[in-house]
Amino acid sequence: MNSTIFENRTAIALGFFDGLHLAHMQVIKPVLDAYREKGLVPCVLLFDKHPQSVLSASRVPFLLEDEKRNSILSSLGVKTVFLKFEDIKNLSPEEFIKNILVEKYNVAFVSCGYNYRFGKKAQGDVELLRTLGEEYGFEVSVCENTKLDNESVSSSAIRRAIADGDIIKANKMLGREFSFSAEVFDGDHRGRLLGAPTINQYLPEGIAVPKFGVYASVAVIDGKEMPSVTNIGNRPTFDGVSVRSETYIIDYSGNLYGKTVEVRLFDFIRAEKKFADANELKVQIASDARASEEKLQRLKQN
Repeated sequence: MNSTIFENRTAIALGFFDGLHLAHMQVIKPVLDAYREKGLVPCVLLFDKHPQSVLSASRVPFLLEDEKRNSILSSLGVKTVFLKFEDIKNLSPEEFIKNILVEKYNVAFVSCGYNYRFGKKAQGDVELLRTLGEEYGFEVSVCENTKLDNESVSSSAIRRAIADGDIIKANKMLGREFSFSAEVFDGDHRGRLLGAPTINQYLPEGIAVPKFGVYASVAVIDGKEMPSVTNIGNRPTFDGVSVRSETYIIDYSGNLYGKTVEVRLFDFIRAEKKFADANELKVQIASDARASEEKLQRLKQN
């Protein structure tokens, strides 16, 4: 009995698409080409958990929230195919190909990166994939190493850049701004007293945490991009302990409590520091806002 969930043959992008960065997009492109040229159903295979978090019990910070990832994939016109990594982690490379790709997903074409590994203990590589493709009747496309400024584009390189505060580099590799969405909570209103009301948000649990400091940013409110300046850290001036994001949306007035707002980071302005008093902080916030607007304007021109 045929157990496939697709009647039509599929083209599947293989990998762990945790950031949908430039290299991931290169893997997805041949799948879209196969749809246009051969009428295959374009798919991206996604796992519910990062393999490393299952195999080594170490948490890998994510670069992109699931909802936004799925939205981007949908806008590209690809179908998302979800697998529980626990369900397939012990399959041999051939079992993964035969039981999952061939019998379940009716594959006719696969695309992957040059360093793609699959099967139990990552025993399968692209050469074995090509061999199994010939055996089971599907075509294999392997994407070369994607480089930017002589450095390989990878999720780990992007995570390092974010941790270092090098948001410009991270954004170049991502092909878009690093961002997060979170509900605005009612803070202590210190920003309002300083003449710069801010929205307070906790970073999504598990996301890559940027270097503590102040960033040129944009807040997206009802689909409109608003220039802003964002501080990520624990507010040492007020002896804060919890990590949060505080964003001053320039020239905006309105109540955003309880609403989910997306914040996109564009450039690092300065490290977080402790100020002598609220007055000194007030002057610095005005300076940061000017710096943010200038950086945003320069980036827009480029």
